[in-house]
Amino acid sequence: MSSLQDRIRGSLVGGAIGDALGYPIEFDRYDDILFRYGEKGLECYDVNSYYSKYNAPEDNVAVVSDDTQMTLFTANGLLNAQALNVEPIQAIRQAYIEWYFTQIGVPPGYEKMTCWISDIKRLHVRRAPGNTCMGALDAIYKDICPKNNSKGCGGVMRVAPIPLYAAVGERMSIEDSDRLAGESARLTHLHPLGYMPAALVSHIIRQLLAPEQPTRMRLKMALTDGLQALYKMYPDSQAEWKSFLNLMNQAMELAANNDKDIDNINIIGEGWVGDEALAIAVYCALRHFDDFRKALAAAVSHGGDSDSTGAVTGNILGAAIGYEAIPEDFKRDLEMHDLILHMADDLYRGEISKME
Repeated sequence: MSSLQDRIRGSLVGGAIGDALGYPIEFDRYDDILFRYGEKGLECYDVNSYYSKYNAPEDNVAVVSDDTQMTLFTANGLLNAQALNVEPIQAIRQAYIEWYFTQIGVPPGYEKMTCWISDIKRLHVRRAPGNTCMGALDAIYKDICPKNNSKGCGGVMRVAPIPLYAAVGERMSIEDSDRLAGESARLTHLHPLGYMPAALVSHIIRQLLAPEQPTRMRLKMALTDGLQALYKMYPDSQAEWKSFLNLMNQAMELAANNDKDIDNINIIGEGWVGDEALAIAVYCALRHFDDFRKALAAAVSHGGDSDSTGAVTGNILGAAIGYEAIPEDFKRDLEMHDLILHMADDLYRGEISKME
């Protein structure tokens, strides 16, 4: 297996791991997290949490949220583009509509289903889908332009498949994959700070996939380079870009101090919005670049949007270290692990192959 294939696997599976780790505590206060799991926070899956009700008792797996569901549909949609002979953004848009139908039921007479994963029943279970995504996709399905000013993190948490696909054989330039990630997030989140982070995380992941052995310094360089790329990409959103720049610089500075993770993360925010979610993820990946478990524990153990900050951290750090370096218990007990791994390999090959 090539290093690139391993790291594509690492990013997609890593994002799902962060999602599953943080999902049971998504709406919990930090003090409650410490009370249940100890001073290190949540370092291992809680398979006995309230959320285990979504699985048969014998499953004993860590369930993923809507973050991973939508990420898989991003991947399936992107891979559909060539087969359907349409632009990638059109295929991703259609894939999101099909994800929406897994949540509400397919309308009678609807015959446009294109994603093979739409038939997987586990993906039909509602895992706290975001109101912004649901509302925007309802409008899109009805051929109405969504109207919101949301900068929620529902855009940044689902776009990792785009740079993973684009990196193989330079299928897309880095500028094109960044732009596509931003456009994909903008389908549902219309505030610049709802879609700029998606373009930036795409840039970061793409840059981490390039060298044979990515380093912490490479992550810093990818972040700095990506922020400059955003400045050129979104000339009409300079005020928002400046705010985003300041927050990301703050995250880098905090990662270099000796304060507690929770104190630093509280300075950044709670991660419910896209810029904060990515800033927390960047902080955790930089601070614990050499320890995947510590990075994810820090990313989820706070009083904010734990599953999304965990997912984005896993996407970033997984792209750096690869699948083989991820702790075995995280991989073994992950819901739909084999499906996620299969989709990662399809992204590497650039073509769809249904699981048997």
